[in-house]
Amino acid sequence: MNMIAIDIGNTAIKIGLFVEDSERFIRTIQENQEDAIQRLGDVLVEAWDQIPVGKDSRETRRDGWIVASSVQDSWTEKMEQICRDRLGEKILLIGRDVPLPIEMGVDHPSAVGTDRVLNAAAAFAVIEDACIVADFGTAVTIDLVDENGVFLGGVIAPGFAMGAGALHTGTSKLPLIEVTVPTDPIGANTEAAMNSGLFYSAVGLLRIITEKYAEQLGRWPQTVVTGGASKLLKDNCDFIDSWVDNLAVRGVVLAYKKYLDDQTEMADRDQQEQEQVPNKTTKSFPPLN
Repeated sequence: MNMIAIDIGNTAIKIGLFVEDSERFIRTIQENQEDAIQRLGDVLVEAWDQIPVGKDSRETRRDGWIVASSVQDSWTEKMEQICRDRLGEKILLIGRDVPLPIEMGVDHPSAVGTDRVLNAAAAFAVIEDACIVADFGTAVTIDLVDENGVFLGGVIAPGFAMGAGALHTGTSKLPLIEVTVPTDPIGANTEAAMNSGLFYSAVGLLRIITEKYAEQLGRWPQTVVTGGASKLLKDNCDFIDSWVDNLAVRGVVLAYKKYLDDQTEMADRDQQEQEQVPNKTTKSFPPLN
């Protein structure tokens, strides 16, 4: 299968190219860059040009799809416009054109960010058992999938940059910092103290939530982390089982594959049902004397 998988997040957009089910590349573009639209268009053109032309296509149409997950309506519209203008193609959107790939056990499934759902579905597809999926991005989300593959929900908290920004804007003297792995948990100056506070708040949150989820399940599930800031945590939390970069992009691929499989299964079932229906004979009235 050939496709461009797009993850439109709160601060960045990731574009992945998959040709014959093989990952060619995944690129990240920050939404606040001045040339973001131009760069996104260039990456999409580069990716689309690598998708082969359909064997039976008289119009040399490429045999691939563009599928996206988005938590930003404004950027969804921009990406759809870029694809129309630069590629002459449309985007299939998870949750609108493509169903969610996992059973939802929450109050309002449509209100859950598709990035969270795709992360969970991609992790469960590999683990095939209960798992915790933590995404450390603009926000921190820590979600639980049960042993039956049902997305149960989770927690949402501020990410590193958001927390650092809140400390800076909400006080008169605290500087704006970029969180790094602390060399010492005890901050000997203001910047170090802020850094330790933000970093270990995330570590502590993940640890306590993991314990709470384990108590609810009655056993320890596997814990998977992803997201830009997860690189800081993956080597500093001994209870993390796996670190997977760009998990949501891979979830987009999984969601579309499942959608195609479901469509094929429905078509096969309809065909079988039609074949099982006995032929109806038409009765005619005897001629009138």
